[in-house]
Amino acid sequence: ALWRGMSLRAAPRRAVTQAALAGVLCYGFGALLDFHALELIDVSLERALMFTYPALIVAWYAIVKRVLPRPAMLVALALTYAGVLLVVGAFDLALWKQNLAGALLVLCCAATTACYFLLGERSIPHLGSSGFTVVAMTAAAVMVVGAFLATHSLEVVARLDLRQWLLLLALAVLCMFLPTLCQAEGIRRLGAQRGSMASTIGPPAAMLLGAALLDERPGAWQVVGTGLILGGIAVIARR
Repeated sequence: ALWRGMSLRAAPRRAVTQAALAGVLCYGFGALLDFHALELIDVSLERALMFTYPALIVAWYAIVKRVLPRPAMLVALALTYAGVLLVVGAFDLALWKQNLAGALLVLCCAATTACYFLLGERSIPHLGSSGFTVVAMTAAAVMVVGAFLATHSLEVVARLDLRQWLLLLALAVLCMFLPTLCQAEGIRRLGAQRGSMASTIGPPAAMLLGAALLDERPGAWQVVGTGLILGGIAVIARR
């Protein structure tokens, strides 16, 4: 990050600020909400709700450009949010109450992810995908460390064993930094809307991994709801 940051000295301040804001919103504030949500709901449900952000991006473009979405887009949005109601438990009051708090946290996180794509589309042309990732992740790290020190004791960190440190290292490098770098390059090549569509492999992959590794068993309506969300995003992607 230090080496790459030296070449960013001549970058527009506005682009650097937008990249930092994207990191704080999505991988700082949004990630804290998301991980807290995972204490309340299953990972398969979390992924299905999280991937409503492509629809949020499309809605944002419609608002900014003051153009009503085409009928196909309205169908896509209807499918997406009908799917959200189903995965949260629209026909099961007990399930609805159980999932509501976690679902709201994930939807807030989805909004921060939409902001990340939109801000990235503006700043990546000036910073490059690697420069954008460095600035965004550095800002997110500062925010997360600050929030941790304000609410926790360092004794929590001191108690971690070698296995836990290795897991955290794998999460940081393999599951966060490298994918985020690839994501930023994808936004540079495809733009925010198309780039967000390409990432919709997330919900079905999470559902399969949750069943295989965490013994999660999504209900039939949740599977149907996930299918509706993916169907809505597929309609957007076709356009």
